This record gives sequence, structure tokens and C-alpha cells, in this order.
Amino acid sequence: MTQPAAFLASLGRPVLAALATIGRVTLFAGAILGHILRPPFYVREFGQALLQIGWYSLPVVGLTAIFTGGALALQIYAGGSRFNAEAVVPSIVAIGMARELGPVLGGLMVAARVASSIAAEIGTMKVTEQIDALVTLSTNPMKYLAVPRVLAATLSMPILVAVGDAIGIMGGWLVGITRLDFNSAAYLRNTVDFLEPWDVGSGLVKGAVFGFIVAVMGCYHGMNSARGAQGVGRATKSAVVSASVLILAANYLLTELFFSA
Repeated sequence: MTQPAAFLASLGRPVLAALATIGRVTLFAGAILGHILRPPFYVREFGQALLQIGWYSLPVVGLTAIFTGGALALQIYAGGSRFNAEAVVPSIVAIGMARELGPVLGGLMVAARVASSIAAEIGTMKVTEQIDALVTLSTNPMKYLAVPRVLAATLSMPILVAVGDAIGIMGGWLVGITRLDFNSAAYLRNTVDFLEPWDVGSGLVKGAVFGFIVAVMGCYHGMNSARGAQGVGRATKSAVVSASVLILAANYLLTELFFSA
């Protein structure tokens, strides 16, 4: 092989590998969607996944949101004071939390917590041949392991985003009235007046998409984990990284779709 051909081949191999991975993930996600409405339905597994993904993620999402809202209020006030526009703090905090920071930071926190947990759990089941045992018992691993987790993440994530939005706006309000000398009633009135329903609705839609991404990536990397402890660890890392990157990419695409002129 000539040198130019070898150079082109070295460039083409990772591109082809990336495209093959995208295809496998797309087929995996399509298979999950195809199984969601088909029986049997594992209600107990769905309930446990809802508890693990939704309820147990509330503390980390709430803490992230309240500190983000407070820091956002301080930054907007510092920037607005240069142009005598300090009054925009309540509205910008509310819109920023509802449209972007609530869904994105909530999604990233859930990705760190949930995608890693799902990948490690399913990867360990594969290493210990529990997935093979499910097949032997005529149980579809996709239906039993992936569908309940994906459905639970997709349904619970908008609720987490809504709670995070409220807590983040409260964090901005607390900083506004204690550190920035805002009147409490005026701050809340500006928040309500400038926050539109679609600002909140778009964030909830993003939350559902991010929840789907987190669970799919956790299940995909767990089911494709290599054997041994190193394989499970590599699957866990890959699940968190890929879910985080896809959340940021999906956030841009959805923002472009929802708010482009």
C-alpha cells in the first residue's frame, strides 16, 4: 500500500468504526422502542427502576439546581450592573433555568449516577452469565432489563427537571433577596411575568429526551460489556461519557428546533 493510501486508510478506519457504532446504537434504541408496547410487561422491574432513577436522583438534582440558580443570579447581577440592567436578574434566572440549565445539568447529573449504575449492573449480569440464564428461561433480556429502565428514565426525568427548575429559581430568589437587595414580591412578580409556558415545556421535553439517552446508553454499554472486571469498568466509563456527550449534542439540536428564528 502506498503512503497516501495508507494515510487515507488510517483516517477512514476510525470514521467507519464510529459510523458502525452509531448504527448499532440506533438499532439497539429502535429495538427497545419496538418492545415497549408489546407484552409481557414487567411492572415490578419498572417500579424498581422508577424508584432508583427518579426518587433517588432527587437529592443530587436539587443540590445542583439550587447552587446553580444562586450562582446564576450573582453572575447576571454582576454583568447587568455594567449596563444598569440589574432588574433583569429574576427573568433571566427563570428562563435560563427552565430552558437550559435545569434540563442539561439535571441530565448530566442523572447520567453520572444512572448510566454508570445501569451499565455496571447489566455488565456484571453479563459477566456472571445471568443474561444467558434469562435466555435459557425464555425471558427476553431486552424486555426484562432494558425496557423498564428506559421507560422509567424517560418518564421520571421531566419530573426531575421540573423540580430542579423550581429549586434553581428558588436559589436565585434566595440570593436575590439576601445578597442583592431585591424586594421579594417584586422578584417573584418579575419571574412569573417573564416566564412563558413554553419555556418550561421545552425543558420538560428535553428532560424526556435526556432520560431516554441516559438509559439507552447505560443498557447498550452494559449489554455489550467485555468479560471481566476491566470490561465492566470500561462499559461504565463509556456509558457516562457517551450519555453526557449525546445530552449536550441533543440539547443544541432541540434548542435549534424550539427557539431558532
